Amino acid sequence: MTPSLPIKAARQQPRAVTFASSPAGIKGTLVLPLTSEGDLATRAALLSEAERGAIARALTAAEFDYTDQGTLSLRGIGGWDRIHVVSTGKDLSPAAIQKLGVMAGRALMKDKGPITVLAGGLTAEAAAEIATGMGIGEYRSDLYQAKAREASAPAGTTIVSDAAEAARTAYDDRGKGLVEAMAFARDLSNEPANVVYPESFVERTRAAFAGIAGVNIEALDVPAMEKLSMGSILGSGRGSARPPRMLIVRYTGRGAPSAGPVVLAGKGITFDSGGISIKSSSGMGDMKFDMSGAASVVGAVLALSKSRAPVDVVAVAALTENMPDGNAARPADVLQAMNGKTIEIISTDAEGRLVLADAVAYADAMLNPAAIVDMATLTGSIMTALGDDYAGLFSRHDPLARQLLQAGDASGDLLWQMPLHPSYAEDTKSTIADIKNSGGSGAGAGAGAHFIGAFVKPETPWAHIDIAGMAWGGANDLKPAGASGYGVRLLEAFVRNFQPVPKVAPEE
Repeated sequence: MTPSLPIKAARQQPRAVTFASSPAGIKGTLVLPLTSEGDLATRAALLSEAERGAIARALTAAEFDYTDQGTLSLRGIGGWDRIHVVSTGKDLSPAAIQKLGVMAGRALMKDKGPITVLAGGLTAEAAAEIATGMGIGEYRSDLYQAKAREASAPAGTTIVSDAAEAARTAYDDRGKGLVEAMAFARDLSNEPANVVYPESFVERTRAAFAGIAGVNIEALDVPAMEKLSMGSILGSGRGSARPPRMLIVRYTGRGAPSAGPVVLAGKGITFDSGGISIKSSSGMGDMKFDMSGAASVVGAVLALSKSRAPVDVVAVAALTENMPDGNAARPADVLQAMNGKTIEIISTDAEGRLVLADAVAYADAMLNPAAIVDMATLTGSIMTALGDDYAGLFSRHDPLARQLLQAGDASGDLLWQMPLHPSYAEDTKSTIADIKNSGGSGAGAGAGAHFIGAFVKPETPWAHIDIAGMAWGGANDLKPAGASGYGVRLLEAFVRNFQPVPKVAPEE
């Protein structure tokens, strides 16, 4: 089913990025990263003494703090339209430098002229991270404001570096793919549900991966899922006129290990009304974002494939729409997942775990995974626990959890490990089926994680990431209103650096 009057988002005009050993000219906006007051004399050596003096006086008058990331924009100095000073702070890690770039990209979105970034004295990797961050920061979420997005293309960004060639290589090898993958994932999540639904999600994915070597894409339709006995996702999607899909995207890079793929499974509810257990109307429009987990896992694989990473990775996106028509699943219905386990439905609004049950069961049975990590906007309770500072991490395998925590620190997509208490099994015990899809009124995030884990063999390294507090929100210094793209950078870093985890069932 397609909209009666199809609409198409306006195309955003991104800035071209170049790296050079000297500025292309003295015009437009100058970005000046400073770690200390002394950097002004060295990093801004190309400026005249008078210009440096004016900047120094402005920084002093503003009591500019070099110890934390901050900004100061100055106008009317020399031939520049604006000089945008940014303090790097004490943390010069890749994630911190990229964050600095994101903030600059956001701050300078309305500057149409060329942007010159003085990155002299910084490493090639740091220069590439600034460029990556600026590309991520320039993303716009105003998809259907054609005049805003399609206004004349902005001039390019030049990163001035002592190691311009090495910085360009670092950016081309990784950063550029991350920028494109973040935009892809955010666009999918920001689109309304009449534009992005299971079938169109598949179409957009095929278009994004077109021509990339080492990629294989399969989309299971309803007959294919029926053949595999995927009753959980099929039951969850019964109430919608739009049929579900199970999307499998595999990328195998040259030199990838042969121990089996890392599988990233994502919840892809393209719109969640709650089904028969219908949500209140307040905020229901935000449920177009309920497929952010699926967007992020596919986005992470897109980033890895675009950078030709030597990894074996599979994204499994469980795509459906949760609607309340006369064919919809009801509370007290019993469904059967692909692995034969039966599920009593307590709430049709706990549908994300239903579609992921078949996604992880498929991965475990069909892909011989080295590890399975699922990502989902699963519960409001994780937001109560962690707010919008961390996503919740649950795992039965501590060596896997440690790698994910390290990837979170390295990427800036932070995680906090939560417990998987044995009591969650009791909370999800059903009197009629093997398991029920909603526990008691206590640890909802933990019960949801336990439910998904019940469809993965105990010995398979598995982790669940609840991103309900991180996937979308209002505009701030790091993002426009709408989808954040959380998880793309986290999972890209995790897969790129993955080390095999022993397949051992945890002790009871």
